[in-house]
Amino acid sequence: MTRENELLNRIKNGDSDALSDLVKFYYSDILRYCLWHAQSRESAEDATQETFLKAIRYFDYYVHKGQFKAFLYKIAANTCVDMHRKKYIKDVSIENQQEEFSYIEKGFLEVEADIQLHQMIKDLSDDLREIVILRFSQGLSLREIASITELPLRTVQSRLRRTLKQLKSEYKKGGNGIEHKT
Repeated sequence: MTRENELLNRIKNGDSDALSDLVKFYYSDILRYCLWHAQSRESAEDATQETFLKAIRYFDYYVHKGQFKAFLYKIAANTCVDMHRKKYIKDVSIENQQEEFSYIEKGFLEVEADIQLHQMIKDLSDDLREIVILRFSQGLSLREIASITELPLRTVQSRLRRTLKQLKSEYKKGGNGIEHKT
C-alpha cells in the first residue's frame, strides 16, 4: 500500500491527523507548481492553501482510483486560473522568479533548473507550456498529465514530442540570444 493510499484510507476512517499528513505530503509539490503561475511567493502560497481547502471541501466527492495527485494538480491549475482571472496573480516575470527563488534554501539546484526551464518555455502557448511544466518541473507521468489537462494520452505525448523538437531546434539556433555549440 502506498503512502497516499494509506493516508486516504485513514482519512475515510475519520483520522483527522491523516488529513494534515496528506497536506504535508503534497504541499511542496503543489507550492512549486503554483510558483510557476504566480508573480510572488505569497500569491503562490495563497493558491496552494486554496487548493488544499478545495480538496478537503470536495474530498467526499473524490473516488480514489490511484490518482489523488492528479486530482490535486487539477484543483491547483483551476485555482491558479481563477486567481489570475481575478487579477490576483499577475503575469510571471523571470526577473521576479529569480528574486523569489533565491530565497528558497532547500532544493536550490531544482530551483535553478526551474529558472532555466522557464526561460526556455516562456514563448510557448499556455497549453504547451503547461504540459512541459507538469512533465519536467513537477515530474508527473504522461498519464497524470493527461488526467490533469483532460486531454487524451496520445495528444499529450504528441504535443510534448513536438514541443521538445521545437525547443531543441531553438536551442541549436541559439534562441533567446544565447550562442550554443552543437
